[in-house]
Formats: sequence, C-alpha cells, structure tokens
Amino acid sequence: MIGLGVDLCQIERIEAALAKSDAFANRYFTPEEQRYLESRGKSGSQSAAAMFAAKEALLKAMGVGLSGGIGLKEIGVSHDALGAPFYTLTGAALERLSSMGGTRTFLTLTHEDGMACAVAVIE
Repeated sequence: MIGLGVDLCQIERIEAALAKSDAFANRYFTPEEQRYLESRGKSGSQSAAAMFAAKEALLKAMGVGLSGGIGLKEIGVSHDALGAPFYTLTGAALERLSSMGGTRTFLTLTHEDGMACAVAVIE
C-alpha cells in the first residue's frame, strides 16, 4: 500500500450547494458524474456527497490537499455494473498516481444519518 485517505462529508451541505446553482456541479463533477447523480433522483445528494468525499479521500491518499494542483474533476468516480465505485483519473491526478509509483486505486463509499464517508487506497 502506497497511500490511504478517508474523508467525511455532510450530505446537507452538498445538497444545498447543488440546489443553489449548477456552478457547484459543473466545478467539481465530471459530465459522467453529473449524469449519474441525475439518474439517482432523490438520493442524488447522498451520492454527490459520497463522491465529493471520495475525491478528497484520494487527495489525502496522494499526500496533497485541495490546493495541491489536482482539480477535483480530474478525479472521477464511476460505478461498475454491480454499483461498486471506482476511480477514473485524468491529468494531474493520473500523473501524481504514476509519480508515487501507484498502479491501482481502491474506493469504498457509505452514507448514513446525514453523513457520507469515503476511503481511498493506493497500491
């Protein structure tokens, strides 16, 4: 294991940001992620909070913060056919993974009682 990160996000905070305008979603979520969130209906804000936490958890696993030169849209969160989440990295995020010697990432998400949590592992 090369890196480990965890993040906790308040669902209500993300829900309010999404309801305010499209600017938040456009700034932090890829078009694919936005389509996924729209498909989730009422549970979209829970998924958005978990995905936002996933992005921050990976930054922590990479040893950088939000101001570390990696845009959150360069860290994509996708889901396989069974719904399991996984990362899709581009740009500076992919470069950072490579420079760390990382070849794989792992992600788990959960949400309950108004909070969403993500754990990221780099191998």
